[in-house]
Amino acid sequence: MCGRFTLIAPYQYITARFGVRHAVSKEKYNASYNTAPGQNILAVVRGSSGNRMGYLRWGLIPSWAKDEKIGYKLINARSESVTEKPSFRESFSKRRCLIIADSFYEWDHNEHSQKTPYRFLMKSGDLFAMAGLWDSWVTEDRQTIYSCTILTTEANALVEPFHSRMPVILSKKDEEKWIDPSTEPGELLRMLKPFDSECMQCYEVTKDLNKASNNMPYLIKRL
Repeated sequence: MCGRFTLIAPYQYITARFGVRHAVSKEKYNASYNTAPGQNILAVVRGSSGNRMGYLRWGLIPSWAKDEKIGYKLINARSESVTEKPSFRESFSKRRCLIIADSFYEWDHNEHSQKTPYRFLMKSGDLFAMAGLWDSWVTEDRQTIYSCTILTTEANALVEPFHSRMPVILSKKDEEKWIDPSTEPGELLRMLKPFDSECMQCYEVTKDLNKASNNMPYLIKRL
């Protein structure tokens, strides 16, 4: 599962890293040390004239949904059933995106039921892209909400002691293929696998992270 993550890289670096031609303005970009479901998160999609970057609400609301609250149940999509589930099937075929991050969090649950958060990131400290799906939903007053979900897969050796699932982190060579409309389904499914644990690291962070409203730089400090 993926329930919290960070994006704190400079705006210019993000746009360069993902070859973005059209992007949300720099003034609207805010670094986040504790991104939680229901919030707007930065994503990249393939447009007719190149890669576009903007905000999507985290928690997929399928276009056919009767209630937008379904989004809180669809923050993640299991990659093993993404071609079968009605909530994700069409988006997997037509509306794929890159969810940009530089780390994500998981929790260690001890015998006293205390949740200790750990930060997972690349050993290089670089940005990465999580495989995402997006959709649009129209409210009763004709407002359009663009939302997304993060795909998950089996945990790698680093994450497994904390959780059985982890977000699908795409290799750099697969990022453009993931959002390319012409990529074959079989090639897409090949990408949905655990990321190499040898390229990652993790460390304990403050329990202040457990409160979703906390969003300050000290949250990512190594304990």
